[in-house]
Amino acid sequence: MLILTCPSKLQLLEGVLRKSLPQALPVYGTVMHINRGNPAQHEVVVDSWPEFKAVLTRPCKEVVKDTWDYYANLHATFYRDVDACRAMLENAEAIDWSKAFQLQGIQDGMYEVARDIAKARHVHLKPYLYQTALHPGPPASCPSWLKSDSFHIGTLIPSHATVLNEVWEFGGNNRSLCYLEMLVCYFPNACLMDKEGQLVSWSLSDPFACLSHGYTFPQYRGQGCMGAVLQSISKKMHASGFPLYCGVLPENRSSKQALKHQGFHILPGTYYMLIVTPALDLKK
Repeated sequence: MLILTCPSKLQLLEGVLRKSLPQALPVYGTVMHINRGNPAQHEVVVDSWPEFKAVLTRPCKEVVKDTWDYYANLHATFYRDVDACRAMLENAEAIDWSKAFQLQGIQDGMYEVARDIAKARHVHLKPYLYQTALHPGPPASCPSWLKSDSFHIGTLIPSHATVLNEVWEFGGNNRSLCYLEMLVCYFPNACLMDKEGQLVSWSLSDPFACLSHGYTFPQYRGQGCMGAVLQSISKKMHASGFPLYCGVLPENRSSKQALKHQGFHILPGTYYMLIVTPALDLKK
């Protein structure tokens, strides 16, 4: 197992991963961020170099001190061989299974490998299964009515994180609040506000360069608000060369329709988000 720290090797890895899209998306997005300032302080682990079979991205060891903080303890994996994936995830030097963490990836076999390891280590694993929505370029222009004085596009600020935390399905605690504040501070985002400056709709992006945490207040849904937000944040991502993608629940027809309307393609296969916890109560 090797930790890649050399900038030239990380640039080379980015190019190699680009040829393995979309399966490499979460790892590719993380490596792109690492090569562009590394705002989340992540690092890259490979089983060998330059010929590798498995890649893992994770926070640097000094970043996550809280045993129960799976929000900040983000991992992503890409592999060319499922046995190499198993060897990487079983390696105690690669992942500390005594801490809560999150693992994301878009390859068949990842979930089964992680599930088996979690069972053997007597830790809890909760899978969330999404579909990947990928866009070839910036979304279409927003509806003309959103250009009126009633609404305006803006950028989220840290004080907005409290509102985001209240409506986020995985939020409502101090760890989730700190995580959202981190995203707002260091990663591209966009929001739509009314003329009083109150939030209407928003979308963030995360250390995987994945569009995330999209939300529109119920009274504004069905009016094209999220389309305007997606256009704004996606232009920021596209300008820096990042892929435009997100995960969407298979049963969320309205979100899938909205994404398709903006030009996103719903890809076959599963986007896995696995949350591993040594205990079930993370809100202590």
